[in-house]
Parts: sequence; C-alpha cells; structure tokens
Amino acid sequence: MTIIDGKQLSETIKLEIAQEVAAIKAAGGKIPHLAAVLVGENPASQAYVGSKVRSCEQVGFQSTLVKRDASISEQELLSIVDELNQDPSVDGFIVQLPLPGHIDENKVILAIDPRKDVDGFHPVNFGRMAQGMPSFVSATPYGILQMLERYNIPTDGKHCVVVGRSNIVGTPISILLSRKAKVGNCTVTLTHSRTKDLPAETRRADILIAAIGIPEFVKGDWVKEGVVVIDVGINRIEDPASKKGYRLVGDVDFEQVAPKSSYITPVPGGVGLMTVTSLLMNTLKAAKKEIYP
Repeated sequence: MTIIDGKQLSETIKLEIAQEVAAIKAAGGKIPHLAAVLVGENPASQAYVGSKVRSCEQVGFQSTLVKRDASISEQELLSIVDELNQDPSVDGFIVQLPLPGHIDENKVILAIDPRKDVDGFHPVNFGRMAQGMPSFVSATPYGILQMLERYNIPTDGKHCVVVGRSNIVGTPISILLSRKAKVGNCTVTLTHSRTKDLPAETRRADILIAAIGIPEFVKGDWVKEGVVVIDVGINRIEDPASKKGYRLVGDVDFEQVAPKSSYITPVPGGVGLMTVTSLLMNTLKAAKKEIYP
C-alpha cells in the first residue's frame, strides 16, 4: 500500500511554478496575480483563503485579498466581481464559497469572466471541460488528475466509481476520467444518495473517489483488494483526546480501507493540499493566456 502524499506533491509542483515565475520575472514579464474575495467570518473559508495567500507568496505570485462583512449586499458583491473582471492587472480571481444566504451564489459565479475563472466553476469552463476543449478545470478534480498522473497510476480501461455528484467534485471528475486523455479512458460509475446497494457498486471499483461529505462513510468491506482510493472528504469530528477537541477524517474509514488499497490518499495531507496548488496552476495558465489566448 502506497500513501499518495498530497503535501509532498504540492510542494514539488509549487517549486516548479516558482521556477517558472522566476523565469518570467527575469525576462521582464508580468508576474501572475491572483485575487480572492472573502465574505463573512466562516472559519473554514478564512483558513482556506489564508492558505491561498501564503501559497501565492511561496511561488512568487502577486495576491490581493478583498474582505467584506457578511452583511454586504448582493449588488455590492457583484460590483466587486465586475471591478476584478475589468482590472487588467488581475489574471484570475475566486469568490470563496459558501456565501451568506441572502446572496445568490449562481448569480455571482455567472458574473465572473470565464477568462479569469480560475476556480473553474463558470458554466462556460464546465462546458468546455465536458467537451474536451481547453478550460479551467475546477481545482479539486484538477488536483486528483495530478495525483493519478504523477504517481503513474494507470487509468486506461479501469473502472472508476465516484461517490457523490456535486458540481464541484463528483460530476466534473466523472467526466474528466471518462474522456479520451492521458489520465482518463475509465469506465465511470457515478453514485449518490439514491444509488441502490452502494457497497455493491463500490466493490467493483479499480479506482474509488469518495466525495460525499460523510465522515468515514466508506468501510473496509465496501472495496476490493488493490483498489486505488482518492478520499476528497474533510470532516471534523469530536475527539476529546485531541488538544483541539476534534480531529479531521475523510469520507473513507482509513483504518479499514487502507490495508486493502494499492494507493490511498490520507486526510489530512491528501487532496485538500492539492486543491490550493491546482488553483495556482490555473492562475499561471491564465497569466500565460493558455486557455483563452
């Protein structure tokens, strides 16, 4: 069993990005610029955005953080999005989700210029991705592809089972792995809360991607020997033995599933770290005009 080390892999990719940025700077080119909009005081969102800002500094990007109170009106937020769309110095930006309940998240996503949509959430980028055209791929699925590619895990002809059908992870990764591509050519089964006999489906998986948001949902008898497991879940559960009073676990019961796996991502230290790194990769592409010349 091999642990897919998201921390080590993300550091390797960040070093590659930093070297490319240094070369751009040495040639007198424009330094990539990522902006983030943070609304409210959600602790998870604050931590995630903080990680993005630190990662930008690490690779030599310029970064801008736009913070607003949760009381901001929808129109005020849309005005900020428009300003970032029009700002030629900003190559890409993200609006951190979730947003307060009085703001329509879809309206905000639709307002983002697809050319600066480095989160890959805009329908234009999703549609281009689905058709195999150049696009910004949403960060978590992009990170999963990087893990599979850089650990030389075969996907051609494999049966991939995805647990969870969100627009952020489950649905896009199911499309990406079914495409005719270097990391692709899988036969994909997309499962969800209405799937009948879910354990029977997951036991068929050569590659299992768990993204359902339920702590330790996938048990040891739900997988076959030699399965590749990508655990997207990050769940906080109470743990009186921990100094913080809680610990982080994935959607997979690691203790039960790991012994049967050929490869598995840990939580923490797995997919989550690659999500931020993938955002940096998308921003570099935006700065180089690779997707939208």
